[in-house]
Amino acid sequence: MNGAQPTDLPARLLAWYAEHRRDLPWRRTRDPYHLWVAEVMLQQTQVATVIPYYARFLARFPTAEALAAASLDEVLKAWEGLGYYARARHLHAAARKVAVEFDGQIPDTMEELLSLPGVGRYTAGAILSTAFGQDVPALDGNVRRVLSRIFAVEEDVTRGAGQHRLWALAEDMLPPGRAGDLNQALMDLGATVCTPRAPLCDQCPLAKDCRAHQSGQEERFPIRPQRQAIPHYKVAAGVVWDGEGRFLIAQRPLDGMLGGLWEFPGGKREPDETLEDCLRRELAEELGIEVAVGALLTVVQHAYTHFRITLHAFHCQIVAGQPRALGCADWRWVSLDDLPRFAFSAADHQIITALHR
Repeated sequence: MNGAQPTDLPARLLAWYAEHRRDLPWRRTRDPYHLWVAEVMLQQTQVATVIPYYARFLARFPTAEALAAASLDEVLKAWEGLGYYARARHLHAAARKVAVEFDGQIPDTMEELLSLPGVGRYTAGAILSTAFGQDVPALDGNVRRVLSRIFAVEEDVTRGAGQHRLWALAEDMLPPGRAGDLNQALMDLGATVCTPRAPLCDQCPLAKDCRAHQSGQEERFPIRPQRQAIPHYKVAAGVVWDGEGRFLIAQRPLDGMLGGLWEFPGGKREPDETLEDCLRRELAEELGIEVAVGALLTVVQHAYTHFRITLHAFHCQIVAGQPRALGCADWRWVSLDDLPRFAFSAADHQIITALHR
């Protein structure tokens, strides 16, 4: 351990984990692909939300080769509703790399894992320690919070010095041969006891050595920069009808936010622009069509990680031009019955619900 830090912290934590560990489906396997899928899904998503997605996803794509053989549309449809869709795109691209470069086998070295799209130090550490039994730390949000409180880390944990210190502390704690269990124990402690608000310090096996607890400043840690105000945007989207009972959907660019998902085309309103003018401009830029904007269908309030939107969806009629993929990846004329084949964002699903009324 570091300096005069107690050497029995890992043993106490492992004893607590043996008694209190959560029974989670990905803890019943050592299959590195299954563990990888779980770790990707768990990024910024609660365990209860992940569990049914994890089961369905592995039933649909039981191996890395099965995932690699699927189309991106199939993968996004299986991921639909879980959010943070870049995770799904990266997982799919990484599975294809595994299939081609590693004969379908998940690599077991840090260097090779980090070469896969979307795999960072945390995900690699979780796979190596849990699936392959290697003595490697894995630092997620829960572990950061636990370590920053135990050791009263004064550095900003989102920046280099703070991150470096936490990784060093995590590595110092690893008991040889038990890294996977210790990483999971730290995650469980952060998820169930050392919570962001009102931590249950009386139930913590490390409380007597926790510097934040000793000073009564548990919620002061971890140190992060002050949150900025969340911006709000007004957005217009069009349900563009072709006069034959079909309407237009567009696929978002693969390298952007919600990349690869389908949507009712539109975009963000510019200053001093009406929603109707916004929609006409966006559809011309995105698809090369001219539309007549009709009645308002619905208004959707939705929050993303770093901003909020109020989405106004209008019925529209195409009056000139043929759709072209100018600012989108693809487009389709569809009916309501066709929509279950396509993956949409949560906001667009509310438009679909309005169309069914």
